[in-house]
Amino acid sequence: MNSSTGAHALIIKVCAALLALSFLAFTSCEKKTGEAEPEEVTVAAAANLTDAFGEIARRFTAKTGVRVVNSFGATASLARQVDSGAPFDVFASADVSHLDELAGKGLLTDGTRAVYARGRLVLWLPSGKDATVNSVEDLAGDAVKKVAIAKPDIAPYGQAAVESLRALKVWEKVEPKVVYSENVAEAKQFAASGNADAAFIPRALLKEGEGRAVEVDESLHAPIDQAIAVVRASKKQAAARRFVEFVTGEEGQSVLKSFGYSSPAGK
Repeated sequence: MNSSTGAHALIIKVCAALLALSFLAFTSCEKKTGEAEPEEVTVAAAANLTDAFGEIARRFTAKTGVRVVNSFGATASLARQVDSGAPFDVFASADVSHLDELAGKGLLTDGTRAVYARGRLVLWLPSGKDATVNSVEDLAGDAVKKVAIAKPDIAPYGQAAVESLRALKVWEKVEPKVVYSENVAEAKQFAASGNADAAFIPRALLKEGEGRAVEVDESLHAPIDQAIAVVRASKKQAAARRFVEFVTGEEGQSVLKSFGYSSPAGK
């Protein structure tokens, strides 16, 4: 074999090796791209659930492998998004009426609606605020200049706050001091940042050692029962049902109670 023939043979071998490597790389990429992505559900959740559903999502994913993407906001705002066809798989409301309205329009999956918790309202004062505020009625005093409340027309906890102030006959004095927020998480932020002296928030958003909280008597406002359901338009019905069942099941209820929710009436 002359040198020319040997060189030609070497080139053929190199080309064959490169072709084999290319094929392996291609099949490897094909396998990776063909692998199923972890299943995922998107949950439209009332802002009062920010901390509780963060923990529930973590536990649910650990147990099922299904990822949870929480989208928090005011209940009425989220309900409008569901009504407009937003790509949510589950809707967890801060009340019952908004779910009933959506169900009446045929937008929720039959048999998935459930009342999963009863919320508690508190008046929160950040650390360092006037210690003379020891009751809701004290908000009418001169020591308090601004009070943060989630808009009552879109946030059930804001509505409960206004109902309580009216029941205590101090609404007329407190109303001029009110700073309205889009949701309860923002109401808390208003007080934390000094833009309000106090805020009406869910007990579920309290953190240990973070300011003071004054309990609001539940008899002063309508019960804050919260409902959940699968969105009918969801393409992930099975996974969404599993999430609802987890929230209403033993472990989900245990998490909710640890954040200050109580069991809904009848459970």
